[in-house]
Amino acid sequence: MSGIDPGQPIRFHFDGRAVQGFAGDTVASALLRAGQRLVARSFKYHRPRGVVSLGSDEPSALVTLGRGAAQTPNQRATMVEIHEGLEVFSQNAWPSLARDLQAVNDLAAPFLGAGFYYKTFLWPRRAWFRLYEPIIRRAAGLGALSGLPDRGLDEKAFAFCDLLVIGAGPAGLMAALTAARAGADVILADEGAAMGGRLLYETEDLGGMPATAWVAAALAELAGWPNVRLMPRTTVTGVYDHGTFAALERLPAGSPERPRECFWRIVATRTVLSTGAGERMIAFPGNDRPGVMLAGAVRGYLNRFGVLAGRRVVVFAANDDAHRTARDLAGAGAAVVVVDPRPEAVALGDYPLRAGSEVVATRGRAALSSVALRDAGGRVEWLAADCLAVSGGWNPTLQLACHLGAKPHWDEAVGGFVMAPDAVPGMAFAGAVAGVFSTRAALSAGIRAGAEAARALGLAPVDPDLPAASDAAGAMRLVWQVAAPGRAFVDLANDVTVKDLQLAAAEGMGAPEHAKRYTTQGMAPDQGRGSNTTALAVLADATASALAAGGTTTARPPFVPVSISAMGAGGAGRGFAPVRLTPAHAAALARGAVMIEAGPWLRASHFLRPGESGWATSCAREVAYVRHAVAVADVSSLSRFDIQGPDAAEFLQRICTNTISTLKPGHARYTLLLREDGQVMEDGPLVHLEPGRFWLYTSSGSGEAVRRHLELAAQGYWPDLRLRIFDATENWAQFAIAGPRARDLLAQTLDSLPDLVFMGAAPVSAGGARGWLMRISYSGELGYELALPARYGDAAFRALCDAAEALGGGAYGLEAMNVLRIEKGFLTHAEIDGRVSAEDLGLGRMLRASGGHIGAEMAARPAFAEAGRKQLVGLRPLAKAMPIAAGGHLFAQGAVLAPENDLGHVTSACDSPTLGHPLALALLRDGRGRHGETLRLWDGLRGTDQLVEVTAPTTYDPEGGRARG
Repeated sequence: MSGIDPGQPIRFHFDGRAVQGFAGDTVASALLRAGQRLVARSFKYHRPRGVVSLGSDEPSALVTLGRGAAQTPNQRATMVEIHEGLEVFSQNAWPSLARDLQAVNDLAAPFLGAGFYYKTFLWPRRAWFRLYEPIIRRAAGLGALSGLPDRGLDEKAFAFCDLLVIGAGPAGLMAALTAARAGADVILADEGAAMGGRLLYETEDLGGMPATAWVAAALAELAGWPNVRLMPRTTVTGVYDHGTFAALERLPAGSPERPRECFWRIVATRTVLSTGAGERMIAFPGNDRPGVMLAGAVRGYLNRFGVLAGRRVVVFAANDDAHRTARDLAGAGAAVVVVDPRPEAVALGDYPLRAGSEVVATRGRAALSSVALRDAGGRVEWLAADCLAVSGGWNPTLQLACHLGAKPHWDEAVGGFVMAPDAVPGMAFAGAVAGVFSTRAALSAGIRAGAEAARALGLAPVDPDLPAASDAAGAMRLVWQVAAPGRAFVDLANDVTVKDLQLAAAEGMGAPEHAKRYTTQGMAPDQGRGSNTTALAVLADATASALAAGGTTTARPPFVPVSISAMGAGGAGRGFAPVRLTPAHAAALARGAVMIEAGPWLRASHFLRPGESGWATSCAREVAYVRHAVAVADVSSLSRFDIQGPDAAEFLQRICTNTISTLKPGHARYTLLLREDGQVMEDGPLVHLEPGRFWLYTSSGSGEAVRRHLELAAQGYWPDLRLRIFDATENWAQFAIAGPRARDLLAQTLDSLPDLVFMGAAPVSAGGARGWLMRISYSGELGYELALPARYGDAAFRALCDAAEALGGGAYGLEAMNVLRIEKGFLTHAEIDGRVSAEDLGLGRMLRASGGHIGAEMAARPAFAEAGRKQLVGLRPLAKAMPIAAGGHLFAQGAVLAPENDLGHVTSACDSPTLGHPLALALLRDGRGRHGETLRLWDGLRGTDQLVEVTAPTTYDPEGGRARG
């Protein structure tokens, strides 16, 4: 099964020059076929670089696609499928790829070793910001963005399955077949455009037929199962908690109206990791020239794409697998010489073998021209060559298994790092990722992994027949580097050499994580996938330690680079700031609601009646409804956290500032949450619905911050507590019913009205819809809040408003709600601005003396009780007709308007129709000691300057009798 279709020629452009390829080609395969060896310039030294590998681990052949707003840098030529009209550009070169002036860096290489910038740019100190940093920033990086807005389309999607199989090589295919036949819902994801893994790049037989034919038959069976989703071109990029995976799907190129990529969130019960292994380079002088490639990649380009990477090829390796490359190349007509450091090496085909020799140097600038061999006696011989195929062994591709913190261990028999079988709960390892390199062993491992997953899912697996396959893994000897004069590169992506790593070790940076940061090894777009193990071996040799003792650096997501546009797909416009609508949104609009944004929600500002001049008139009417009759407000947007479990009360005791252990079921309590620094984070009611179940309310706009706070405490601080936290905001519709006739309204609409004490709660039903009724007041009047399942929200709001209107009231919105709460001195985030303590707000009595809650120790700091802190007060103008607006600043009479004389600022303000004059809340220095004092209120933005009297925050019904009556 060839990877290309010669009957479909495709032309694209590389640096403005037309290149002929075929359907199925990648940019890399097409350029190699066209004889284009020089593809890019290296990151640090701007050395000529070409194609090295076959897949997503490509360290050198990074290119830019498109131009203008569609310009996308740092794309791996090995992964980009060609299509008509494709424009590809080399990068990191000026003025051209062939003549790059910045290649002068290569001449300065002796002065630009690891850590040179830490030692060089120290003097004079002022020159760092004015000279050194600007120059370094301009020189840093590889490709560049256009700076224009990206108008391309990307998608996001979600998927759920019983079993996610990552990698569709021989092990992955067999795992998917086994689980699918057992009835499991299976997703098979592979980063290749075609599935089959290494079987697509080999000439071996499988089950009595060519391996490619067997792959086609297996995929056809899987595609026929309704419980299987095949996802080619899909790279799983991250592994997260609770079986959640991130995956990036590259969509075939087409019209500009079609999406480019799709970012998937996949949730799986079980996982099989069958991502194979990546070949590694040997570090020897000149191992980075265009034409120096990995041996497996050279074989793959030949067998999959029909591309000879060279006519005169030297194969340098100490393993039998690379001899297969030599055999296939020789069969295709190439002149091949194998250089194998093992004296006992035996040729697998008709080609010359230099056993006991090694490669010590290369020549050629824009392309490889010759290779130097050194035999066991030290004699050096130069051979003409246009391709050098190198194999230093194989690194199991287990980075995804490390994303949850699992650590690999060194396996000398495998010649690489592997994972313990139970290292990641719910994840099995199959094939080369587990150090199993023969085809037969990989197939067997896949069957076992699929069967184990099926049994764990409660299914009965039926193992597929094991096809006849090669059981030879081949002998190998570990060769990391060659001792010879010259620069031997370890990390081609970041131009890190053996000498750099040895220098790091000599300067005390020999630990893997230290050396990584000192040299930048493993910090390039490929995250060192092909170089990390070699680097660890060099460090082990430099520090005279065992390779197994040093451990590895930490692999983190994403596994491959992911464009921000894909992660944020759909994030433009309203996709960036989604609008959330309450269940009663349509019912509110039908009653004349004027909507405004409140956090992420659209809420009714006011309900405009015919003949009313504007929001102020509507607001005054709605306030009067609450004060004299009854009114209904939609408060469904309040964030509600349903906290359940045997230890829910204990958890809340550690979260909330007041005593929760005495809060009985059927009762509510106003509470505070503090940040770790002792400042107030949030306020709101906590309702104990029934034993082991609480509702914690927060404001509409702070739900996400509070959710993170709660989850950090539950998962990070006290993971031993038995509870679950669920954001139930969207599951319920909730309505505030406030006013002297609130009981009358509820008696007409509820099936039965319970006799609740103030801050009481009870289950209720309305027309058969079951919910909860809480006696809570945010207005200072007799008040209730009714919570019903969200699906009843529209009908409930209409019915409640109809009943309110019959009693002389109606609906009220945020403007009236704001007036009502300012009259009572209640808080919002205008007052809880992240800089206030409970004592500042007059709520110090809510901090229990025994402490034990988050922020308790910091809230007890003496600084929080010092004179001069800003405290919550009320304000009223001496000239009653003079309005007050939030944002004005307070000064002593006669004081100069200067920052050092600023005493505080207005946080909230309104015109109170109940009291007949404007009101405000403010944070004022030593405010509680200033009640009755007259201050100057200056608002430079609005051009007002007036005198105000400082009062207590609560102006209306300060004793609270109306709410408790």
